[in-house]
Amino acid sequence: MLKTIVLIGCVISIFSGCDVRNKDKMAQVSANENQAKNSTAPALTTVQLIDSVYNFGKVTDGELVEYSYRFKNTGTNPLIVTNATASCGCTVPEKPEQPVLPGEIGYIKIKFNSSNRVGQAHKTVTVTANVQPSFPELLLTGEVVAKAGQ
Repeated sequence: MLKTIVLIGCVISIFSGCDVRNKDKMAQVSANENQAKNSTAPALTTVQLIDSVYNFGKVTDGELVEYSYRFKNTGTNPLIVTNATASCGCTVPEKPEQPVLPGEIGYIKIKFNSSNRVGQAHKTVTVTANVQPSFPELLLTGEVVAKAGQ
């Protein structure tokens, strides 16, 4: 009986030891996968804004304002814009689909729909890209005036 208990204890120890090694192996595979994911992130670069603020002056309620903010890749790696979002739905930014190569100028195009926006306009566009320091916020300002007779 004692031999059976000792034998069962040894078998459990062996399988437990194998499981620990297997877990260690799985943890190492997971760490390697995370490292591979991180190494596929684009290399950082730098950016210089040529236009960061656009004041469209006065527009009449309902007019569409379009503008292209310019920026220059001042680094040594391609600049990749991954996202551009506006502070409200009335402003729609459009990011470049292709990387902006070192020394080249890129554009963030925006369209502002002034319908039902009478008054002062102050909209921001946030850009996410592989730049360090981060991409500065873009600003759109102006005034929307009511249509004559309103």
